[in-house]
Amino acid sequence: MASIANGHVVDVVKYNSVARMLHWIIAILIIGNIAGGLLHDPLEDIVSLMPTHKAIGITVLVLSIVRVIWRFSTSHPPLPASVTAFQRVASKIVQFVLYLLMFIMPLSGWVMTSAGTYPLTWFGLFSIPKFDVTKSDPIYGISHEAHELLGWVMLALVIGHVAAALYHHFVMKDAVLKQMA
Repeated sequence: MASIANGHVVDVVKYNSVARMLHWIIAILIIGNIAGGLLHDPLEDIVSLMPTHKAIGITVLVLSIVRVIWRFSTSHPPLPASVTAFQRVASKIVQFVLYLLMFIMPLSGWVMTSAGTYPLTWFGLFSIPKFDVTKSDPIYGISHEAHELLGWVMLALVIGHVAAALYHHFVMKDAVLKQMA
């Protein structure tokens, strides 16, 4: 696939198909879970979103483990030359924090659920073991606060990540988005 950068046609080197698939599946799940987390309280009298929210969180955790293993066991394309030094640093920081949150968010949710009385299942198909935690344990309070606060951080980073990808595609007209498409 070719792209135009600075008036020149350049070949686009894409991420491999597994990396792209994991990226988009995890992205869709995270966006859905952010929406579910935000809509849980307003809709709790109409529909219970929490069982699905929890199952998606566990799915994100498992897929993120696979994604990290895949990331470190395969090569990935370099950023286009049009990406500035500042953008490269910002990209690495945001990517690192997003990876951290792909683990911290599901794990903190798992700890919170473990302290509750409701079962933890994967879409009702099988039970997921709970940690030995009660609501009086300090780790419960830490997990609860972290999950809520970091959910907002995740939302901001996802919005920024999408905005940056669209900026590169429509304004810079470089291959950043095309590498993951």
